[in-house]
Parts: sequence; structure tokens; C-alpha cells
Amino acid sequence: MIRRLNADDYISCMKLVKERPAENLFIISDIETFGFEEDFQEVWGDFDDQNKLRAILLNYEGNFIAYSSGEFDAEGFALTFSNSRKAIMLSGLDHITSAIIPFVQIPLYRSRKLYYAKCESTAKLQSVSTSLVKQASIEDCYRITDLYNQIDEFDRPSSANERIRNMEKGVSRTYFIEDNEKIVSAVSTTAENQYSAMVVGVCTLDTYKNRGFATQCLHKLSQDLLGEGKSLCLFYDNPKAGRIYKRLGFEDMAMWTMTMIK
Repeated sequence: MIRRLNADDYISCMKLVKERPAENLFIISDIETFGFEEDFQEVWGDFDDQNKLRAILLNYEGNFIAYSSGEFDAEGFALTFSNSRKAIMLSGLDHITSAIIPFVQIPLYRSRKLYYAKCESTAKLQSVSTSLVKQASIEDCYRITDLYNQIDEFDRPSSANERIRNMEKGVSRTYFIEDNEKIVSAVSTTAENQYSAMVVGVCTLDTYKNRGFATQCLHKLSQDLLGEGKSLCLFYDNPKAGRIYKRLGFEDMAMWTMTMIK
């Protein structure tokens, strides 16, 4: 049985996703931060015959994320996704989304598979100068959004308003390097919670590449968050980027799939 969850389901919901906190970073952060009643967020649950919660489908701003610890109603989740007017993307661990996609009833554009990696220690962090790196404030959000809108590989960068909201909630932060007041390189977090944070938006404008700017930003972010006792997670599909992340202490833990609708 699938139904929409509410505040009364919080304990069972968090018990399920905290079985694998790194893999469920987005779900944990979104529920802890925004709960079950926001206009931009819905949480659906699949219950077994004993009325035990066994799977979750979270919709945040049209981005659906699924998780299950075992068997679940993949067809039911596919219908929930297909019937949503807000649907933009379905994402999650590859073996979970692969079970849902065959039942989706709306046209899909493409699937992208990424490595999902995490870092839990500063042991591999080398000495890197971060004197140029600044941590963004609310006032910098529009310039950050302008940078991300210039990066072709970013399918759906956050709006300035969404970035401001998340920064105010404490679930996102950005580190950047600027040149003549123009932000030219940056790295951000999203879905920060008490356990971990997702590293996103690692980028540099083409004319400023090969100067180590992105590495400096990532190094400073890693120092700060690991120092706060949080583990770091990120996605990558570029082997060159993967080598850089692994030198900083990231290790692969799973494959993650993101599928866009047409």
C-alpha cells in the first residue's frame, strides 16, 4: 500500500532511511529541514502486508528520490511519479530506480549513471593554499547562480531564491574564488544534515581552468565540513575528476541514476 506520509510517520521514516545514511543523504536532509507539509515537498511511503514502512519516494521541487531496503511496489512508485504535474527527474540508487523506470508512463528523456562516493576523514588532504577562497553569504547567491548558469553540464542549477532559502536553512553553503568581483570558480553543498553533506557544483569558467581553483575551493570545503564531524558525499562520472576526488580521500560506494522526463 502506498500513501502520502505525514508528521506521524517521522519515526518509522527516519528509521528506514538511517539504515544507510550516506545513500539517503537527500531524503534525511529534506525531511529534517522541510518536513511533510511544504508545498514544494511530498513524501510517499510503501507499506508491506504488516503495515511496516518498507520504501520511500520523496518529491522535492519535482525531483523524485526513491529508497527501499528490499522488495517494494516499484509499479506504484512509477505511477505516483507519472501522475505528478511537478515531475522533472527520478533519481536514486541504480538498483532501485532500475526497478521503477519500466513502469513509468510518461516519456523519459535520458538516464545518467554516476559514481556515488564519500569521504569521512582528512587523512588524505594535502597542504593546499586556500587564501583565495571565500565562503559565500546570502548577498553572493545571485552571482553564484550566474556562474552556475554558464556551466553547460549543469542540467538544472538552483535558482537564486532556492539557493538563498537553503543557505538560510543551513542545508547548503558555497565556497568560491572571484576575479574583479566576478565569481569564476565554486563548489557548493546541498542536503547538509547532522551526519553528512552532498558536494555539488564543482566548476570553473573555461577561461580560468587549469589554475587549481576548483581544487582549492573543494579543499577548503572538505577541511571545514570534516572538521565539523560531517562526512562528504558526491557524484562523478568523469574518470579524471574521480582521480582528483580520490586523492582527497573519497571512496566509491554505489552507482546513482538520474532520469529526466522529456
